[in-house]
Amino acid sequence: MRIIAGTKKGMKLFSPKTDISRPILDRVKESVFSVLYKYDLPAGRIVADLFCGVGSLGLEALSRGADFVCFVEKDQEIVTLLKRNIAKAGFVKESKVITANAFKIGAVIDSKKKAYDLVFIDPPYKLTDDVGEKSQLAAIFNLLEQQAAANSVIVVRTHKKTQLLQKYGSFKIAERRIWGKMAVTFLVR
Repeated sequence: MRIIAGTKKGMKLFSPKTDISRPILDRVKESVFSVLYKYDLPAGRIVADLFCGVGSLGLEALSRGADFVCFVEKDQEIVTLLKRNIAKAGFVKESKVITANAFKIGAVIDSKKKAYDLVFIDPPYKLTDDVGEKSQLAAIFNLLEQQAAANSVIVVRTHKKTQLLQKYGSFKIAERRIWGKMAVTFLVR
């Protein structure tokens, strides 16, 4: 796994030796960021990377010019690797790491930062089997009502069989892409 574009292009990321995380393929990551460019993201924006693993999406956003990324991951072993990746990339000042369950806290806003312009939501597939109105995923969107900016974009990665609701609060689906077994859904506010 590596950063594929921007100021840190080609930098390899520290990854766990086990299958504890689900890395995103370079071609998929490139496609995701190509879609985000249509929304003038991520350059100059505030980003949250929920269920971030070793930080692949958030670090890619920083490499492509994001101002700040809040990383949320609950696995302490993975957080150790995440912090090493942030330090290796030289993005310590542009980052905040929160060790917590993103389903419970969403994207906590730092008192010095604005609301998030872009949020990546990438939980383990089995945790998004239920995406209905009372699901854990819907609960994150409820939190994001207070944490995301007026014109924010939310990117959700799930198994391709998972069909999100057309709308979660003020966020509605703008587009959905499928690569192999995964789907990436872009919701806009």
